[in-house]
Amino acid sequence: MLQIILMMVCGIIVGRTLRNRKLRWLSPLTTVLIWALLFLLGLEVGGDKKIIHSLSRLGLEALLLAVGGSLGSALAACWLWRIVNKGKGGQA
Repeated sequence: MLQIILMMVCGIIVGRTLRNRKLRWLSPLTTVLIWALLFLLGLEVGGDKKIIHSLSRLGLEALLLAVGGSLGSALAACWLWRIVNKGKGGQA
């Protein structure tokens, strides 16, 4: 975990150093690297028999987490919207 945080800090430092330069190649490179990481993750999951055999159970849990997270975020956003609009004198 410390390595991940250190890499992020290094990236922030380099990004702040290079922020006035045009880095047109950076966005396409990021996209290619994300696709490569997703492919490698798929290879890793596909090669693990335990994960493949429990995929239906994991899929249901993932669906429940995604729906619960989305509903929770929507409710929190509505709650915050009402609080912000009350302070401005608008209708809530």
